[in-house]
Amino acid sequence: MKLLNSQIFGQNLQRIRTSCGLTQEQTVARLQVLGSPLSRSTYSLIELGRGNIYVSDLVGLKQIFQVDYSEFFKDILTER
Repeated sequence: MKLLNSQIFGQNLQRIRTSCGLTQEQTVARLQVLGSPLSRSTYSLIELGRGNIYVSDLVGLKQIFQVDYSEFFKDILTER
């Protein structure tokens, strides 16, 4: 299952990653150790709000960043 692209989600993802002191390459490498085939270029698109993310990758990112899921969805409105 995928979550559809969102610019705010991407900004949140970037904020969380940088606060953990990780580069995109380091983040993707850790995801790949967990079994994700995600590439750095695809990850970059997600942070830019132009790519979709698999729920399984979000679960992996939660483990890597050690944050609550609510951090990924901060400031996302319920309206479309």
